[in-house]
Amino acid sequence: MTSVWFEGATEIDCTFEALTTDLEDLGAHYTGVIARMPGLSSVELVEQGKDFVTIRTNEGVMKRTNITRRVDGDTLTLEFDEEYQAGSLVTTRSHFVDAFSARGEGVTFRTVMSGVEAPGLLGFVYRKLGSSKIGNAFLNAYKAYLEAL
Repeated sequence: MTSVWFEGATEIDCTFEALTTDLEDLGAHYTGVIARMPGLSSVELVEQGKDFVTIRTNEGVMKRTNITRRVDGDTLTLEFDEEYQAGSLVTTRSHFVDAFSARGEGVTFRTVMSGVEAPGLLGFVYRKLGSSKIGNAFLNAYKAYLEAL
């Protein structure tokens, strides 16, 4: 088992039905979420397939692969691997498990990021100091994106 780097949750004012409909197009979904990450001024879908998306941002190229989607009653779980090459400075690799659970007219979103790898000095700083900042940025980006649906 790989170590958990970040784990957090937030409440989102979005219906479970709107979420499942949005996830029918993974490229549009992930591009919409990533566009709400701080510091990203451009986000563009480069390629997508049944279980992967490639997104180019002003910082680099993000590849999300091995995407699986499971629905169990009122819970939807997405699991995937991510490789993010931020220019020539650092490439990070990590594993995500994102779970959405229906609650009334909203959803609870929980994310777990694990197995984070990032080589070099910048990677060391990222691994040691970035978990809270990056993790909370993902929580906030999902919230902003899904509440705008």
